[in-house]
Amino acid sequence: MNRILICDDEPDILSALRIYLESEGMEVVTAENGQVALDIMSGEEGGDIHLILMDVMMPEMDGITAMAQIRKISNVPIIMLTAKSEDADKVVGLTVGADDYVTKPFNPVELMARVKSQLRRYTMLGSATGAGSSEDADILIIGGIELRDRAKEVYLDGEPVSLTPLEYDILKCLMTHRGEVLSPKDIYEEIWQEPMVGAESTVAVHIRHLREKLEYDSANPRYLKAVWGRGYKMDDIH
Repeated sequence: MNRILICDDEPDILSALRIYLESEGMEVVTAENGQVALDIMSGEEGGDIHLILMDVMMPEMDGITAMAQIRKISNVPIIMLTAKSEDADKVVGLTVGADDYVTKPFNPVELMARVKSQLRRYTMLGSATGAGSSEDADILIIGGIELRDRAKEVYLDGEPVSLTPLEYDILKCLMTHRGEVLSPKDIYEEIWQEPMVGAESTVAVHIRHLREKLEYDSANPRYLKAVWGRGYKMDDIH
Protein backbone atom coordinates (compact mmCIF):
# COMPACT_ATOMS: atom_id res chain seq x y z
CA MET A 1 0.00 0.00 0.00
CA ASN A 2 1.32 3.44 -0.92
CA ARG A 3 1.85 5.75 2.04
CA ILE A 4 1.38 9.48 1.40
CA LEU A 5 2.52 12.34 3.64
CA ILE A 6 0.27 15.42 3.38
CA CYS A 7 1.71 18.66 4.77
CA ASP A 8 -0.73 21.58 4.99
CA ASP A 9 -1.76 23.96 7.76
CA GLU A 10 -5.43 24.04 6.71
CA PRO A 11 -7.48 21.27 8.39
CA ASP A 12 -10.11 21.34 5.62
CA ILE A 13 -7.44 20.70 2.96
CA LEU A 14 -5.93 17.87 5.00
CA SER A 15 -9.37 16.30 5.43
CA ALA A 16 -10.26 16.58 1.73
CA LEU A 17 -6.93 15.16 0.59
CA ARG A 18 -7.23 12.29 3.04
CA ILE A 19 -10.64 11.39 1.61
CA TYR A 20 -9.36 11.48 -2.01
CA LEU A 21 -6.27 9.41 -1.27
CA GLU A 22 -7.87 6.84 1.02
CA SER A 23 -10.64 6.31 -1.55
CA GLU A 24 -7.85 5.17 -3.90
CA GLY A 25 -6.57 2.68 -1.34
CA MET A 26 -3.67 4.78 -0.07
CA GLU A 27 -2.55 5.26 3.52
CA VAL A 28 -2.23 8.86 4.74
CA VAL A 29 0.08 10.56 7.24
CA THR A 30 -0.49 14.27 7.98
CA ALA A 31 1.68 17.17 9.13
CA GLU A 32 0.50 20.70 9.92
CA ASN A 33 3.74 22.46 8.91
CA GLY A 34 7.08 21.86 7.25
CA GLN A 35 8.94 21.17 10.48
CA VAL A 36 6.60 18.31 11.39
CA ALA A 37 6.98 16.89 7.87
CA LEU A 38 10.77 17.12 8.15
CA ASP A 39 10.69 15.39 11.55
CA ILE A 40 8.61 12.55 10.07
CA MET A 41 10.95 12.12 7.09
CA SER A 42 14.00 12.22 9.37
CA GLY A 43 12.65 9.44 11.60
CA GLU A 44 11.94 5.75 11.08
CA GLU A 45 8.51 6.56 9.65
CA GLY A 46 10.13 8.47 6.78
CA GLY A 47 11.38 5.26 5.21
CA ASP A 48 7.79 4.13 4.66
CA ILE A 49 6.64 7.31 2.86
CA HIS A 50 6.24 6.96 -0.91
CA LEU A 51 5.14 10.52 -1.83
CA ILE A 52 4.70 13.94 -0.21
CA LEU A 53 2.03 16.55 -0.93
CA MET A 54 3.53 19.80 0.37
CA ASP A 55 1.82 23.16 0.81
CA VAL A 56 4.04 26.19 0.17
CA MET A 57 2.77 28.79 2.63
CA MET A 58 2.79 27.49 6.22
CA PRO A 59 3.76 28.76 9.68
CA GLU A 60 6.90 27.69 11.58
CA MET A 61 8.54 26.18 8.49
CA ASP A 62 7.28 26.86 4.95
CA GLY A 63 7.09 24.21 2.25
CA ILE A 64 10.07 25.49 0.24
CA THR A 65 12.40 25.29 3.25
CA ALA A 66 11.04 21.87 4.22
CA MET A 67 11.54 20.50 0.69
CA ALA A 68 15.13 21.71 0.57
CA GLN A 69 15.85 19.91 3.86
CA ILE A 70 13.97 16.74 2.89
CA ARG A 71 15.92 16.52 -0.39
CA LYS A 72 19.11 16.10 1.65
CA ILE A 73 17.82 12.80 3.05
CA SER A 74 15.18 11.48 0.63
CA ASN A 75 14.32 11.31 -3.07
CA VAL A 76 10.62 10.49 -2.62
CA PRO A 77 8.43 12.42 -5.08
CA ILE A 78 7.19 15.77 -3.76
CA ILE A 79 4.17 17.52 -5.27
CA MET A 80 3.67 21.14 -4.25
CA LEU A 81 0.24 22.53 -3.41
CA THR A 82 0.26 26.17 -4.53
CA ALA A 83 -2.13 29.07 -4.97
CA LYS A 84 -2.60 30.50 -8.46
CA SER A 85 -0.73 33.66 -7.42
CA GLU A 86 2.38 31.75 -6.30
CA ASP A 87 4.13 31.39 -9.68
CA ALA A 88 7.50 32.42 -8.25
CA ASP A 89 7.15 29.84 -5.48
CA LYS A 90 6.48 27.12 -8.07
CA VAL A 91 9.77 27.85 -9.81
CA VAL A 92 11.69 28.01 -6.51
CA GLY A 93 10.02 24.80 -5.33
CA LEU A 94 10.96 22.94 -8.51
CA THR A 95 14.50 24.26 -8.16
CA VAL A 96 14.96 22.95 -4.62
CA GLY A 97 13.59 19.53 -5.44
CA ALA A 98 9.84 19.34 -6.01
CA ASP A 99 8.79 17.01 -8.83
CA ASP A 100 5.48 18.62 -9.75
CA TYR A 101 2.82 21.01 -8.50
CA VAL A 102 -0.95 21.22 -8.29
CA THR A 103 -2.72 24.57 -8.07
CA LYS A 104 -5.39 25.25 -5.45
CA PRO A 105 -8.31 24.89 -5.63
CA PHE A 106 -7.32 21.54 -7.13
CA ASN A 107 -9.34 19.21 -9.28
CA PRO A 108 -9.45 15.80 -7.55
CA VAL A 109 -9.09 13.95 -10.87
CA GLU A 110 -6.00 15.97 -11.84
CA LEU A 111 -4.52 15.60 -8.36
CA MET A 112 -4.89 11.81 -8.35
CA ALA A 113 -3.49 11.56 -11.90
CA ARG A 114 -0.36 13.43 -10.84
CA VAL A 115 -0.01 11.42 -7.63
CA LYS A 116 -0.29 8.12 -9.51
CA SER A 117 2.14 9.30 -12.18
CA GLN A 118 4.79 10.18 -9.59
CA LEU A 119 4.21 6.93 -7.69
CA ARG A 120 4.75 4.91 -10.89
CA ARG A 121 8.11 6.58 -11.42
CA TYR A 122 9.13 6.13 -7.79
CA THR A 123 8.06 2.48 -7.78
CA MET A 124 10.16 1.80 -10.88
CA LEU A 125 13.25 3.31 -9.26
CA GLY A 126 12.61 1.78 -5.86
CA SER A 127 12.05 -1.71 -7.26
CA ALA A 128 15.62 -1.98 -8.55
CA THR A 129 17.53 -4.68 -6.71
CA GLY A 130 21.05 -3.81 -7.77
CA ALA A 131 23.32 -2.60 -10.52
CA GLY A 132 23.32 -5.94 -12.30
CA SER A 133 25.85 -6.87 -14.93
CA SER A 134 26.45 -5.68 -18.46
CA GLU A 135 24.63 -8.77 -19.70
CA ASP A 136 21.31 -7.95 -18.02
CA ALA A 137 21.32 -4.13 -17.86
CA ASP A 138 20.32 -1.59 -20.47
CA ILE A 139 23.18 0.91 -20.33
CA LEU A 140 23.33 4.36 -21.91
CA ILE A 141 26.67 6.19 -21.89
CA ILE A 142 27.47 9.74 -22.96
CA GLY A 143 30.92 10.92 -21.99
CA GLY A 144 31.31 10.35 -18.25
CA ILE A 145 27.58 9.87 -17.66
CA GLU A 146 26.38 6.28 -17.43
CA LEU A 147 22.70 5.40 -17.01
CA ARG A 148 21.84 1.80 -16.05
CA ASP A 149 18.16 1.57 -16.83
CA ARG A 150 17.26 -1.81 -15.34
CA ALA A 151 19.00 -0.94 -12.09
CA LYS A 152 17.72 2.67 -12.30
CA GLU A 153 21.17 4.00 -11.46
CA VAL A 154 23.19 6.93 -12.79
CA TYR A 155 26.96 7.42 -12.50
CA LEU A 156 29.15 10.42 -13.23
CA ASP A 157 32.77 9.48 -13.84
CA GLY A 158 32.19 6.26 -11.93
CA GLU A 159 30.55 7.90 -8.91
CA PRO A 160 26.82 7.33 -8.19
CA VAL A 161 24.51 10.32 -8.62
CA SER A 162 21.25 10.57 -6.67
CA LEU A 163 18.38 11.70 -8.91
CA THR A 164 14.69 12.06 -8.26
CA PRO A 165 12.45 9.83 -10.41
CA LEU A 166 11.51 12.80 -12.59
CA GLU A 167 15.12 13.88 -13.08
CA TYR A 168 15.98 10.31 -14.03
CA ASP A 169 13.21 10.20 -16.64
CA ILE A 170 14.31 13.50 -18.22
CA LEU A 171 17.94 12.38 -18.35
CA LYS A 172 16.96 9.05 -19.91
CA CYS A 173 14.81 10.88 -22.48
CA LEU A 174 17.72 13.11 -23.53
CA MET A 175 20.23 10.25 -23.58
CA THR A 176 17.89 8.04 -25.59
CA HIS A 177 17.57 10.84 -28.16
CA ARG A 178 21.35 11.33 -28.31
CA GLY A 179 22.28 14.25 -30.60
CA GLU A 180 18.66 15.30 -31.16
CA VAL A 181 17.35 18.70 -30.11
CA LEU A 182 14.22 18.25 -28.01
CA SER A 183 12.00 21.23 -27.30
CA PRO A 184 10.61 21.77 -23.77
CA LYS A 185 7.25 20.71 -25.21
CA ASP A 186 8.75 17.47 -26.58
CA ILE A 187 10.31 16.64 -23.21
CA TYR A 188 7.29 17.60 -21.15
CA GLU A 189 4.80 15.62 -23.20
CA GLU A 190 7.03 12.52 -23.32
CA ILE A 191 7.67 12.53 -19.56
CA TRP A 192 4.37 13.82 -18.15
CA GLN A 193 2.22 12.17 -20.83
CA GLU A 194 -0.03 15.22 -21.09
CA PRO A 195 -0.13 18.48 -23.09
CA MET A 196 2.23 21.21 -21.89
CA VAL A 197 -0.30 23.84 -20.82
CA GLY A 198 0.86 26.52 -18.41
CA ALA A 199 4.04 24.63 -17.53
CA GLU A 200 6.62 26.37 -19.72
CA SER A 201 9.19 26.82 -16.95
CA THR A 202 8.91 23.31 -15.52
CA VAL A 203 11.34 21.61 -17.92
CA ALA A 204 13.90 24.42 -17.66
CA VAL A 205 13.93 24.17 -13.88
CA HIS A 206 14.47 20.40 -13.93
CA ILE A 207 17.23 20.74 -16.54
CA ARG A 208 18.91 23.27 -14.25
CA HIS A 209 18.66 20.81 -11.38
CA LEU A 210 20.17 18.03 -13.49
CA ARG A 211 23.05 20.30 -14.47
CA GLU A 212 23.78 21.01 -10.82
CA LYS A 213 24.14 17.26 -10.24
CA LEU A 214 25.86 16.20 -13.48
CA GLU A 215 27.99 19.16 -14.53
CA TYR A 216 31.17 20.26 -12.77
CA ASP A 217 30.39 23.80 -13.98
CA SER A 218 26.64 24.10 -14.41
CA ALA A 219 27.01 27.56 -15.98
CA ASN A 220 29.13 26.02 -18.76
CA PRO A 221 27.64 22.56 -19.27
CA ARG A 222 29.52 19.84 -21.16
CA TYR A 223 26.63 17.41 -21.41
CA LEU A 224 23.21 19.08 -21.04
CA LYS A 225 23.36 21.60 -23.87
CA ALA A 226 20.82 24.32 -24.59
CA VAL A 227 20.15 25.12 -28.24
CA TRP A 228 18.95 28.70 -28.24
CA GLY A 229 15.29 29.07 -29.19
CA ARG A 230 14.87 25.34 -29.83
CA GLY A 231 15.45 23.24 -26.73
CA TYR A 232 18.02 20.84 -25.26
CA LYS A 233 20.26 18.01 -26.38
CA MET A 234 22.92 15.61 -25.15
CA ASP A 235 25.75 14.45 -27.38
CA ASP A 236 29.17 12.85 -27.11
CA ILE A 237 31.97 15.06 -25.82
CA HIS A 238 34.63 15.79 -28.45
